[in-house]
Amino acid sequence: MQKLKKEICENLKRKLDGLNDMHGLTVSEIEEFIETPPDPAMGDFAFPCFRLSRVLRKAPAQIAKELEEGLSVRGISKVESSGPYLNFFVDSSYLPEIVDSIVSLGEKYGSADIGHGGNVVLDYSSPNVAKPFHIGHLGTTVIGHSLKKIHSFVGYNCIGINHLGDWGTQFGKLIVACRLWGSEKEIEEGGIDKLVELYVRFHKEAESDPSLEDAARAEFAKLEQGDPDNTAMWRWFIKISIEEYKKTYRMLGIEFDSYNGESFYTDKMPAVVDELREKGLLKKDDGASIVDLSEYSLPPCLILKKDGSSLYPTRDIAAALYRNRTYAFEKCIYVTSAQQILHFQQWFKVVELMGYDFAKKLVHVPYGTVSINGTKLATRTGNVVLLRDLFSLAVEKVKSIMEAKNPDLPDRDEVAEKIGVSAIVFHYLMNTRSHDINFVLDDALDFDGNSGPYAQYTYARACSIIEKAGESAPVGGGTVTSPLESDLIKVLAEFPEKVLVALREYEPSVIVRYILDVCYSFNRMYHECRILNAENSDVRDFRVKLTRAVRTVLGNAFDLVCISKTEKI
Repeated sequence: MQKLKKEICENLKRKLDGLNDMHGLTVSEIEEFIETPPDPAMGDFAFPCFRLSRVLRKAPAQIAKELEEGLSVRGISKVESSGPYLNFFVDSSYLPEIVDSIVSLGEKYGSADIGHGGNVVLDYSSPNVAKPFHIGHLGTTVIGHSLKKIHSFVGYNCIGINHLGDWGTQFGKLIVACRLWGSEKEIEEGGIDKLVELYVRFHKEAESDPSLEDAARAEFAKLEQGDPDNTAMWRWFIKISIEEYKKTYRMLGIEFDSYNGESFYTDKMPAVVDELREKGLLKKDDGASIVDLSEYSLPPCLILKKDGSSLYPTRDIAAALYRNRTYAFEKCIYVTSAQQILHFQQWFKVVELMGYDFAKKLVHVPYGTVSINGTKLATRTGNVVLLRDLFSLAVEKVKSIMEAKNPDLPDRDEVAEKIGVSAIVFHYLMNTRSHDINFVLDDALDFDGNSGPYAQYTYARACSIIEKAGESAPVGGGTVTSPLESDLIKVLAEFPEKVLVALREYEPSVIVRYILDVCYSFNRMYHECRILNAENSDVRDFRVKLTRAVRTVLGNAFDLVCISKTEKI
């Protein structure tokens, strides 16, 4: 429908030029004003005339009436003024062209070349080394990867960075704990769980033996100075952790281009401090070094503690400078909790004050908190749900459902994993990212509700119809014979626009909710219009082709939001 929308705007531009060439609107600006009426009876597109009233010195309703006269657009059956709006009705004879376009474009349908190959860096997931994934990591991981897929889909070259939390005094504690109570064999066998166990034991033992804290600080200092034994052990911790994280990433279909974490920028921070000092931005405040941001209604940005040690803003500034030099990015996107909004506002402003133009290319994408069945997560109380446990529970529940519904399904374990994991991702991403989320597993796994399994089942239904029809069935021509077909085609035609909205708003939920719109519209047609046993071969072939278009759009949309495609359920 984008092509049709552009034709409408070009015709409107010519009509407006005839009324008054001083109206000042370009085709692109007119396109921005085009709306979708709330009621299909009011048309498929609407152009509001309010803005033109002052320039043309006429009432909006009069302008709409004048634009209506003699306006004709190919693919539009009727142009009708209604008060201050000019409404356009798509001709049903045009709709088969949309279906043909979707089928012929296939995996490229909905994509664009907005990015022109420019680099976009995305910083997301970023767990702390030696600690397992919990559900609190789900947001940054799936939102970040979805944004990466969306940006790639519209022509950007994306670099996914997993900025691991791999530096700090906690590694001194872990080194001490491993040497006192752990063995190489136990840690290799127990993996990240054993590291967590040792870390917890350290804190328990330190309550009665404070000297352990001094020992941990000493070991971390040795690590900072490059001690070979401590460095080897630290790298071992990272290796064990990444191996564990990759199990989760495999289930989600995620790969990263870089695992450079906090430690990578340690030797790059002194240059940042020196530059801030040279540019007169660094000030002393009660012994600490800060950048005063009061002029911008922000608290001071802490750069160095009293003891001279660096802080997160220092490291983030160093990372941004490195990434700009390395990737010359069009955007650098950070996906983190909304609790860090102030942190990003502060150091983004510091980068700007340092005189770097790329400051305006830094983007923070915040997301809300997550609770389980209404209970907020709290690490200190132990109320943490590990992501692998949540995935396992979801997969087992799906298996039990499949046992009842389709016990003979081939590759049932693989399909159950795809459905279970995707159900959790879909349920999470369905919510507007800035909102807090109450995660209810039963809702996520509901095959009949607004859920991932419902969407995947719809995709499988489309695949089944196409398989039975045969892939070689005719794909050209056809005629719309049902209003339900028209409704479905118009929903499918919205996909390219939905992709652009999701891109502009950094909002994967736009795609997830759109998936549900497609599923609802297709299932209505499926239940009320015969497809394989339609009244004649022409109707059958067109509806099979339309089903192919549904499979294409759902498949492309699934790819953008980390949902697995399932041909059989």
